[in-house]
Formats: sequence, structure tokens, C-alpha cells
Amino acid sequence: MVQPSRRLEGEHQRWEYGHKTDMMCIKPQGKLCRSIWKGLILGTLLTSFLILLYSYTMPPLTLSSTGNPVFDCFSSSIQESSNPAKNSSSFFTQSCRPRQNLMFLKTHKTGSSTILNILFRYGQKHHLRFAFPRGRNDFEYPSYFQRSQVEGYRPDICYNIICNHMRYQHSEVRPLLPQDAVFVTVLRDPALLFESSFQYFARVVPLTWTIPGSGSKQKMDTFLQSPLSYYDSSGYNAHYLHNLLMFDLGYDNELDAKNPKVKLILKELDERFHLVMLMEYFDESLLLLKDLLCWELEDIFYFKLNARKNTYGSRLGPEMHLMAQNWNALDTLIYNHFNSTFWKKVEEYGVERMKQDVLHLQRKNELLIQECIAGGGPVDANKIKESGLQPWQPIGENVILGYNLKKNISKQHRQLCRNMLTPEIQYMSQLGADLWLTQLWASIRAFFKW
Repeated sequence: MVQPSRRLEGEHQRWEYGHKTDMMCIKPQGKLCRSIWKGLILGTLLTSFLILLYSYTMPPLTLSSTGNPVFDCFSSSIQESSNPAKNSSSFFTQSCRPRQNLMFLKTHKTGSSTILNILFRYGQKHHLRFAFPRGRNDFEYPSYFQRSQVEGYRPDICYNIICNHMRYQHSEVRPLLPQDAVFVTVLRDPALLFESSFQYFARVVPLTWTIPGSGSKQKMDTFLQSPLSYYDSSGYNAHYLHNLLMFDLGYDNELDAKNPKVKLILKELDERFHLVMLMEYFDESLLLLKDLLCWELEDIFYFKLNARKNTYGSRLGPEMHLMAQNWNALDTLIYNHFNSTFWKKVEEYGVERMKQDVLHLQRKNELLIQECIAGGGPVDANKIKESGLQPWQPIGENVILGYNLKKNISKQHRQLCRNMLTPEIQYMSQLGADLWLTQLWASIRAFFKW
């Protein structure tokens, strides 16, 4: 049995030892002690974050956050056309039945965010199943699309609509959709696309940082006068500055424009896409889409989303426009090819009918602008009152315009107005997409004020 005096003595010794240890952290050599504790704390936090990250990146066990019923991709009675482009006229002449299975290849800087809003509204209205990316708002772009990137993917799951950014890979996309699915994309004049892409992505393309010039316009002009002096195809995000359409479509954007493979690519695109829209003829494109899908006019009402401040017209002069087209020669070949097929589809639709329908669509859109939008137009991001209507901004800038919802909107249009003004990220969350990685990145940007 330990005597009381000895117990007190032992406790006193332990107190003295602990006191000396604490004093070590106060003295100069205590820096090591504090560093160890900091390391342990940071290590614990980092380990916890990695465990959380791993748990989110693992494929979820649930089918999908949308909760829509699963159906068989091969149960459709309508078989896929072997050549959509050649047989597209059949869509305009057959008995009209709404088509709800759609692949929309969302290309960059082509007005595709506005089209995405149309598809979100239609899918929400008809309770369709979207194939959303897992954890983010794109399919791990610029990597090639893989089926495993779809949230809740399983080999036996089929989807109605795929429409988020991806680098297209047909063999991976095709099995996700029913056999009667319609394939659509949108293009833009390659020179104007290059101009927009250069300005929007300049901060995330390091090769632009060393180009002489005080602003993006001067840098772009300098670049176009001698692209090979600055461009490196292996550079980080370099694809944004060279044949971006070709890249998004899933092909080699560094291919020589005179290579015989280009003709085969055009033929393959003809066979894959039922409709290739053109940004420069946006209303005509939407009407062709409406007719192709047998939708109602109200299904394609739109407000222009993701518009950039102070870009109401191109700043490329004729000489620079030609330089931009020549630098993006592959995109120019693709655009010219589908510009030709586009007007053939307009002829099938009816030229006079198209003119009248465009005017009718524009009048309806104008009425909705008056009904829905406070002030009648877009405003700077810092003047948007609702966070749910704030568009995503490029790093280091605040140049994407948005809208304020008007007060006292009629009950008939209240939800439609809000949906039409809701940006992509917020709408995806509303539809049930799990955007944890995008939201984490947004928090990091907000913390560092990027």
C-alpha cells in the first residue's frame, strides 16, 4: 500500500514534470513543440478532408438524385436512323409526336447556356431523367466523356437528356440514351468564337500571360499576327485558343486542315447529329429544334443567359477576323459545312414560314421580358439582388450579366419567369444534381476573392 506522503510526493513530481514540459513550449526550444502540435492538427484536418473527398468521388449507390423511374435504352419501338442528316426531313413531315430523348452537345461560347435553360425547363415540366455529372457541372472536361462520370451510373440505367459540357465521345454517350434519341449541337463563327474564348479564358490559359499587351484585346491582336510564336499545344488549357469546336466535338484540334481525315470527320458528324444549330441564327435554330422535336412554341421561349458585359458586337476588324478564321481553320471548315446544311433545313421548313415564326417568337419573348425582368434587361452582377440569380463568373472578373426578377408578376407566369432567369448551376441544384465539388470550388474562390 502506497503511503499518503509518497503519493503526494509522486503527484508533486508529475506536476513539476508537466510544468517543465509546458515551460519548454514557452522557451525558444518550444518552437519545436508548437510545430509538432500544429502539424498534428493540420494532418488531422487534411486526413479528414481526403476521407470526405474520397467518399464523395466514389460512385453513389443510389440511382439518381432526380428520382425518376429507370427504363431500358433498347425498349423503344423507334429505331435510330443510320444517317440522321439525310433523313432529317422525315422529322418535319411525319405525324407529330413530342420527342423527349435528346443529346445536346453543349459547346463553349456558343449561346449554349441559353439552350441548356430551355432543356432544363422542358425536362422539369415533363419529369424527364437527366444524366448529370457527378459532383460538378461538367463531365470532367477537358477529358473525354466516360459513362462512369454520370451521377448514379449503372449499365442498366437509361436517360432522357444529356446536355452538360463534355468532350464528346460517341461510343460512351450512345448507350445512355434510347434508340430514338435526337442528337443536337450548336456552332458559332470560329473567328467570333475565338475572340470570346480568348477574352473569357485568358486568366486560365498560362500561355496568354506572356503575350505583350495591356489588355485582352491587344494581347489577342498580337497573338493572331503570329500565333505560332506564342502557342504551345501541350500548354495547360491551350485547347481554348485553337479549333475549340473541333476539340469539343471530340476530334484532334491540331490536325492539318488539308488532311484527308477532315472529310471523314465531316461525314461522321453528318451521320451523328440530326441538327446542328448556329448561334448567329439563334431564333431560326430554335424553331428548327422545336419542329424536329415536335415541341410547343412556349417550350423554346428564352432570355439570353451568360451574356458578357460590354460585348454587344465584335471588336475584330475584317483583317483580324480573317486571321482568326485562318488560325482556326478546322473550325472554319466545320462551320462552313454545317452553315450549308442549316439553310437546306430552313428550305425544308419553309423560308416564308420561318420568317413569320421568327417574328412570332421574338414578339412572345419581348412580352415575357416586359412581364418578368425588372428594368427590362440585364444588369451587372453586383446589382443582382437574389443570390439564386447570380451567374457564374470567370476567375478574377465580374463581367457576366444577370437579371432581377420583377415584382408583382402574374400568377400564370411567376414560375416560368423565375425558371427562365435561373443560371445553370442553381438550376441543376434545383433539379437534384449533386454539385458538391463545384460548390467547394465556389467557396474557395469566395475566400480568396478570385
